[in-house]
Amino acid sequence: MAADEPQAKKIKLHEKEKTEEDGENLLFGMGNPLLDICAVVDKDFLDKYGLKANDQILAEEKHKELFDELVKKFKVEYHAGGSTQNSVKVAQWMIQKPRRATTFFGCIGTDSFGKILKKKAEEAHVDAHYYEQSEQPTGTCAACITVDNRSLVANLAAANCYSKEKHLDLEENWKLVEKAQVYYIAGFFLTVSPPSVLKVASQASEKNKLFGLNLSAPFISQFFKEPLMQVMPYVDILFGNETEALSFGREQGFETEDIKEIAQKTQALPKANCSRPRIVVFTQGENDTIVATADKVVAFPVLEIDQELIVDTNGAGDAFVGGFLSQLVYNRPLEECIRAAHYAANVVIRRSGCTLPEKPDFK
Repeated sequence: MAADEPQAKKIKLHEKEKTEEDGENLLFGMGNPLLDICAVVDKDFLDKYGLKANDQILAEEKHKELFDELVKKFKVEYHAGGSTQNSVKVAQWMIQKPRRATTFFGCIGTDSFGKILKKKAEEAHVDAHYYEQSEQPTGTCAACITVDNRSLVANLAAANCYSKEKHLDLEENWKLVEKAQVYYIAGFFLTVSPPSVLKVASQASEKNKLFGLNLSAPFISQFFKEPLMQVMPYVDILFGNETEALSFGREQGFETEDIKEIAQKTQALPKANCSRPRIVVFTQGENDTIVATADKVVAFPVLEIDQELIVDTNGAGDAFVGGFLSQLVYNRPLEECIRAAHYAANVVIRRSGCTLPEKPDFK
């Protein structure tokens, strides 16, 4: 295995570096849009719905009234959320101009939460084109804050209803897909519409554009292995954290728990477009980020931070990817993509939720 010394040669991911004048819709994301509803709550509220102070769960029948009660009883803040939408939002924030350099597809309901989500995406300058349907309400994620903890309850609802035929395949929408240079989809979307993921990924490969995928959660590698491995040959950049990497390694029979070895073996998996070797990026929280390229595995130290300044680490992974993508669309070297990724994650963990200050100070 390669050593961890800094790379002498910068790795360029595209042929030509773009400039900020190159226009809108350079980055395309598709995923599960959720309206984040954040509020400081009391212990009685947690107890009423059987919530732990620091946890992430999917909503069950007993949580049916939780979202409305949260809005009526507490002072709430709304944010455009969901893993891929978070990453796209962070990328747009890092890019700043042009506005609408990023595109997002996903499914919402024709309800009040859907209207708020559209407004929040617009405020983030993301060019969101939602598939709107009336059968299911807009997906939501309640962030119930108590002191230093956040209990997250996600209700995917409409996010599960995305239709390739009724949205992605429409000519005006597919033109936006074709306009992009970089594509990113979190693995969560493999539970919703594998054909949509495959269509975007394969066309990216055919057009020699960049397609990024995230392992997203251990259960994706375990229970959605077939659709994951169907899309893997088209993946140019694979993201994940150490827990997801270990799960993926076990499912692939790699017979190692060394993150660097898993990254190296994952990088070497079969690939459709052989002209561009896959890059694997595994984060490890406060420990080094591991990056595997065709010829080496490199460890990139994260930015140091006083532990007392950390408010919430939940959005760190999404922010990391957003920072990375913000440089990738302009064809900047891999090292710059990682530096921007670490910067964005460092900003977000100082705040509650995947929220951002007005402007970045990344240089």
